[in-house]
Amino acid sequence: MPSATRTRNPRSASTKERVKKRRAPSESSEHSEFEEDEAVSVKPETKKRKQYDSDDLDEDSDGDATAKKPSTGKGKRKAKASPTKKRSPRKKQKASEDEFDGSDVELKEGQEVVGTVVKAPTTGLVPPGRISQNTMNFLNHLKDPACNDREWFRLHEPVYRVAEKEWKDFVETFTDDLSEVDPQIPPLPPKDVIHRIYRDVRFSNDKTPYKKGLSASFSRSGRKGIFAHYHIAVKPGNESIIAAGLWCPGRAELANIRANLQRNSKPFRRVISSPEFVKFFGKAQPHPKGERQNIFGFEDELKVAPKGVPKDHKDIDLLKCRSFAVVHLFTDKEVLDPNFRQTLASVARVVQPFIHILNDLVTIGGGNATAVGSNDDEDDDGDEDGDEDGDEDGEENGNDGEND
Repeated sequence: MPSATRTRNPRSASTKERVKKRRAPSESSEHSEFEEDEAVSVKPETKKRKQYDSDDLDEDSDGDATAKKPSTGKGKRKAKASPTKKRSPRKKQKASEDEFDGSDVELKEGQEVVGTVVKAPTTGLVPPGRISQNTMNFLNHLKDPACNDREWFRLHEPVYRVAEKEWKDFVETFTDDLSEVDPQIPPLPPKDVIHRIYRDVRFSNDKTPYKKGLSASFSRSGRKGIFAHYHIAVKPGNESIIAAGLWCPGRAELANIRANLQRNSKPFRRVISSPEFVKFFGKAQPHPKGERQNIFGFEDELKVAPKGVPKDHKDIDLLKCRSFAVVHLFTDKEVLDPNFRQTLASVARVVQPFIHILNDLVTIGGGNATAVGSNDDEDDDGDEDGDEDGDEDGEENGNDGEND
């Protein structure tokens, strides 16, 4: 038994020693690892924390701001180097306008700088239905040959556009007034009654390209047609007008008028001799000096009787006429008056019976056209338009050298 015990004891002791030996290295290794961690293993631990914090930020977007990368001086320097505040477009445009002198513009062959575009007026504007001093000033410039050319007009086009808009508004409101005075006048839009400012200079000795006034014509069929017209025109220099009648009617229309007057001229004479009519348009008889008066004195009037008509005919003064129209002038002061539109309407009321009787004379058949001199030598060109040189006659009939 003792030998057996001795045999086991050494084995157990060796086992204990082995256990101790095994434990001793593990403890020492743990201790050494701990010391190593404290001494040099900061990086692995930090790396683990960064990975955890990064995952945590991915799961929760509202994570701690401390988990973000620490700001460096470079970021601050970048923030300081941000671009300066941009200039507003309006200030930039104004600065560019002030700085522009045209010196850096490259002109092509045949091009040249002609001037500066004039800005549209911002003061002196008037409400619709009135004429402003700005418009009169612009039209007054067109009376100067030095200004009445395409180059000057192009530079002043913004000013013209304001005047054009003002005239359209005036015509639109006056159309309503005129339709009340004469129900036969349809309420057409301004574009159907206003005449262009551009002249047709092909057959004229006067080559100025623009009219010296603004005008519009009203009839049963608008600006054009065979019917008698009301015609208004604004022209500085106390030359603004309201006119009414027929200017150079066509061959057939003129033949009808003359034939009907030969048959019975009393209704027509009664209209042109009424006191109100005479007050605005003059006496119903030719002027002693051949000047314009009532329906008489137009440049296209025949010097002798038409063919087929006796020279001593009782209505020879009427039958010599090729145009049947009257004109009333206004001063510039009257045009600029706030009530100018109402003044025009009051004159239109006086002339309305004249328009209606002319429409009857021109549309009712007059019988044999030869009997009233429709083909006489002096009347061969009776169907021509108004004079081409844009004088007062041409403006009254709405042509003024234009080709609508």
